[in-house]
Amino acid sequence: MGATRVIETLVLSLLLLLSSSSATQRKKTRAAPRMPCKQMVFYFHDILYNGENAKNATSAIVGAPAWGNRTILAGQNHFGNVVVFDDPITLNNNLLSIPVGRAQGFYLYDRKDYFTAWLGFSFFFNSTQHRGSITFAGADPLNKTRDISVIGGTGDFFMARGIATLMTDAVEGDVYFRLQVYIKLFECW
Repeated sequence: MGATRVIETLVLSLLLLLSSSSATQRKKTRAAPRMPCKQMVFYFHDILYNGENAKNATSAIVGAPAWGNRTILAGQNHFGNVVVFDDPITLNNNLLSIPVGRAQGFYLYDRKDYFTAWLGFSFFFNSTQHRGSITFAGADPLNKTRDISVIGGTGDFFMARGIATLMTDAVEGDVYFRLQVYIKLFECW
């Protein structure tokens, strides 16, 4: 009985030693950072409908809290507003430059105590340089720069995966903002 206990203890100790050394080995052999297979920069321009600019508006409030309305963003960090958009995408920061596609989707302001939003949208390209779409989703804490996920695509961007770094490039009150979108794709087919 005593010899069996000694053998069990030795086997258990050996297994623990092997598992801890392989875990240490895994920590030492981290993969090198992956380089993006495609990188692009675009700008999208959002003009929120405010009750007076129907001709130029590219987005509209479709949901508002009880204390809000659908032409003015709610107070308290716009909490509860849901906005849909169909914004032009350009290669530079000029709203009047030739669009290469459309940014279509929605954003919602999801925190009462802090200015933040959640985004879900796609870039639909209609230029000779790019065909297809790229789909994005993620939380936007509205910092100077922030990352959201590239979760798929079609056409030239079939099954794309990666990161999009957003930077607010311009803001004019609650009616207009422009985002610079730096896309880094890590899975390209």
